[in-house]
Amino acid sequence: MKRVLVTGGGGFLGSHLCDQLLERGNEVICIDNFFTGSKRNIRHLLNNEYFEVIRHDVTFPFYAEVDAIYNLACPASPIHYQHDPIQTTKTSVHGAINMLGLAKRLGVPIFQASTSEVYGDPDIHPQTEEYWGNVNPIGPRSCYDEGKRCAETLFFDYRRQLNLSIKVARIFNTYGPRMQQDDGRVVSNFIVQALKGEALTIFGDGGQTRSFCYVDDMIDAFLRFMETPPEVTGPINLGNPVETTMLELAQTILDLTGSKSKLVYKALPEDDPRKRQPDISLAKELLKWQPTANLKDGLLKTVRYFDAGLRRTETI
Repeated sequence: MKRVLVTGGGGFLGSHLCDQLLERGNEVICIDNFFTGSKRNIRHLLNNEYFEVIRHDVTFPFYAEVDAIYNLACPASPIHYQHDPIQTTKTSVHGAINMLGLAKRLGVPIFQASTSEVYGDPDIHPQTEEYWGNVNPIGPRSCYDEGKRCAETLFFDYRRQLNLSIKVARIFNTYGPRMQQDDGRVVSNFIVQALKGEALTIFGDGGQTRSFCYVDDMIDAFLRFMETPPEVTGPINLGNPVETTMLELAQTILDLTGSKSKLVYKALPEDDPRKRQPDISLAKELLKWQPTANLKDGLLKTVRYFDAGLRRTETI
């Protein structure tokens, strides 16, 4: 049994990671300040004697004796990370410094949940790990994009200077149960709007693309990555290489929900990427991993999750 620290463990990805770590026989310490995470996501784990949850903000140092660290703490949706952009940058940068310092003291491997946003609005397609990106350093999304880029810099400097065992994953759009209804991301937006019979909001002409990976596949990739030898540091793209336009996603969700909702079009937000598609050749080679979940199957599970949540809300 290993003792594993998960920062942001009450969040969407973090809570699913805690589930899998416990299922594989580990002890888990979950820390979260619950700005975007939710106790509902981990409520089913609270009676597990091998699970501990601590309210803590990673911008402050944290001390514990652990065997591995997964650093997932940071708001990931534009609505949430733009709410307090200074704090978002601090979470990415100070949080990385604090967790890297802990990993250094303990001599343990540390996983960094980076993002496809480090590529910005890409000039090459699909995106490979060698691409340096096209990021606006002073725009409204910069607190997240540049915060994650700086965190990657810190991770690799700790590797070069101190020989720390690091794993840097660039995560592309992920969806599934435990997403927040109001997180502003396209999958949750479309599903909630469709279930409520509201118009689905399309930004731009709907031709921009994303590549959607079901949460179970993503967590499997995290665990495989951490099991690789120390020389496998990344960055490694993790995501589904199947590209989907916003109009295609909207129609799929309308079909799955049986909704009669219409589409409304609004201006594209500033610096919103036109295309997003990972090249996952490295993940296939080094992790022996690729997504297995079909988009419609994953969306159907997500629709059922949101439908149940909306029904509970209506009965309160």
